[in-house]
Amino acid sequence: MSAAESAIASLNDQVHPALAPLARLLLRTESIASCKIEGIALGARALARAEARSDPGEKITQTAHEILANIDAMELAIDRAAATDRFTLGDIVAIHRRLMLAGPMPNVAGVVRDRQNWIGGNDYNPCGADFVPPPPGDVAKLLTDLCAAVNDDTLPPVVQAALVHAQFETIHPFADGNGRAGRALIHVVLKRRRLARAYVPPISVVLAGKKGGYVAGLTSFRGADVAPWIQRFAGAAAAAAELARSYVAAVERRVAEWRKALERHGAPRAGAAAWEVIDVLPAHPMITGPTAIAATRRARAAVYQALDQLQEAGVLKAVSTAPRNRVWEAVGLLELLEGLEAGRLASTR
Repeated sequence: MSAAESAIASLNDQVHPALAPLARLLLRTESIASCKIEGIALGARALARAEARSDPGEKITQTAHEILANIDAMELAIDRAAATDRFTLGDIVAIHRRLMLAGPMPNVAGVVRDRQNWIGGNDYNPCGADFVPPPPGDVAKLLTDLCAAVNDDTLPPVVQAALVHAQFETIHPFADGNGRAGRALIHVVLKRRRLARAYVPPISVVLAGKKGGYVAGLTSFRGADVAPWIQRFAGAAAAAAELARSYVAAVERRVAEWRKALERHGAPRAGAAAWEVIDVLPAHPMITGPTAIAATRRARAAVYQALDQLQEAGVLKAVSTAPRNRVWEAVGLLELLEGLEAGRLASTR
């Protein structure tokens, strides 16, 4: 537990405003991995393309919709955690609603269950189920108790996050989306306790890599021995923080290479939009003009000139050549993201 808290604190010690796009990159990675645990997966390149295409309102796949909704729900969870004095059932419901509205079951979005559910077995009755959550009449009071646990600061932050997540999964308060909503609560706790002030350790990346052990840990929590789950969770948190620190450094090196490439090409004046576009690229592996305008808050003409300059310098490459809704890819970034999402430490070169 101590090693996990030290690792997360060390990751967040290097935060400054200029690195905000890296915070979104880690949050994005955590959200994608959380979906992967539930069998909702899309390659890094395909998702980045879908994310860019969704900005101007183009049609994207259902899977992409669900993963992007999970990113939105995670951002909502983090924002609410930082903004509210008391975390409530309304906050849990809002996170779940944002998560599920884009999915195939929007009717259950933000609706606390009023009937019995179960995990495993068959669709008709809980006979043979792997786990049967509490009856619906107990769910409201259990969620009230859970919110009190989120608002308490008696326990060390990593232990608190481990217990809140496991207890949420045990209550299983929604018809669907419990795993993804419950993993969002991990970061609510870490944010509220100011351990993960800006950078989210992508714990779901580590959990997804050892899904059998993750499920076994939650199962042990529901029995007589809570310690194995806390130990497993703390190990995953420490590994995730180290993984994140490795990739923050790798992306910073990539950004430095982009800036040198722009200089070699004949750098625009200081303060030009091209420099700002480079700074926001870690949050947008594929980027469109409207996204770059919103991220930099620069004039349209200046941003499109910057995008052309960066393409000429080899920082960006065009993914689409159509006159409207053009998409550019940040050179070398998606390869880094694929390694991060696979849980591989970045090269130190």
